[in-house]
Amino acid sequence: MSESEGQPTGGEGANRNPTPLIAWIAIATVCGLLVAGTFVWQRIKRNADNTAACCENFKKIVLAMHAYHDTLGCFPPAYYADKTGRPVHSWRVLLLPFLGQRTLYNKYRFDEPWDGPHNRDLVSQMPVAFRCPTESADATNTSYVVVTGAGTVFPGASCSRIADIQDGPANTILFVEIANSGINWMDPRDLTFEQAIAGINPASAPGISGRHGPFATVATADGSIWMLPEKLSRDTLSKLLLRNDGEVIPDFGRRQGSAVQPTPDAPPPPEGAIYK
Repeated sequence: MSESEGQPTGGEGANRNPTPLIAWIAIATVCGLLVAGTFVWQRIKRNADNTAACCENFKKIVLAMHAYHDTLGCFPPAYYADKTGRPVHSWRVLLLPFLGQRTLYNKYRFDEPWDGPHNRDLVSQMPVAFRCPTESADATNTSYVVVTGAGTVFPGASCSRIADIQDGPANTILFVEIANSGINWMDPRDLTFEQAIAGINPASAPGISGRHGPFATVATADGSIWMLPEKLSRDTLSKLLLRNDGEVIPDFGRRQGSAVQPTPDAPPPPEGAIYK
């Protein structure tokens, strides 16, 4: 028998069908794309859900702010100060009764500072409305602050009324979100005007910032919720934060609805009235 007998010819090896291997590769590729696509979709959905939940927090705080104004004739001060002028109680504590937190408010003692021996035991009871949904459930630092300083809605220990906002409530920022604030929710600290005009999502300083994309969420004094883009200029941001600079900004972000919408067929309200 010759050497070539009993051995497969080159033609027989060449005719082996590669289709199964190609099919498996195609199936693996499709599966990989499906897994990656599902992951991306879940991430997009989670971010959208968090953004929507954050806007709901804004609406709750806006409604509480306006309820406070309806009851006491002004927005709350940024803080209560002691006899030496030192801030000792935050506007977030003052809002508690208007956020459905009357029991917690009654536990708080105004005869000692926010971090006094009794009040510090309340730190862990932060209302959900003060926590961005991207934060852990046991977080005690606020995600929402006002901007303090001369000319803002929150000049300090004094109060502002809607009638004091000469630029118009729709053109004046009431409060903002802040990522990684480092501010306990009862601490009478917020953003200063100088910090706030650093821009949207500043890279290396505290400022108006969020975790939902290239923007940050704010509420204006008329109850509207806005997403301000990172490209917003320092000049425009400054004008939005000042209540009486004589500037009206027609287009500064993307509106996300309002917490205080009027009834379409209702007659015009009296001066200073607040819709519920």
